[in-house]
Amino acid sequence: MNVKSKVWLEKEGKAVFGAGKLSLLEAIESEGSISGAARKLNMSFRHAWSSINSAEENLGIKLIVRKKGGTGGGESTLTKEAGILMKKYSILFEEVLDFSKDRFHSIFSGQLR
Repeated sequence: MNVKSKVWLEKEGKAVFGAGKLSLLEAIESEGSISGAARKLNMSFRHAWSSINSAEENLGIKLIVRKKGGTGGGESTLTKEAGILMKKYSILFEEVLDFSKDRFHSIFSGQLR
């Protein structure tokens, strides 16, 4: 048996960044565009676009640089700030998960299988 945890950042009681937005940024990085990331994650372009805009507004940082499409389509690249946010969030998530696992085993040792 094991324990699972979720970690997200909130502002004024509203979730602004978590695993979902991290996945979206990772997909934008790998696909090179919001539309490619949306397809990869099976979400609408509109939802992906809205999610990024909302995160940027609430976090107060620019996450992606957008280049409008033409015949070849548009492209998006992550900002330096997005990379830093992703790295710090990932570190926080792993540390919270490690702590939760340690405490779970300490508290429930010998009781649950």
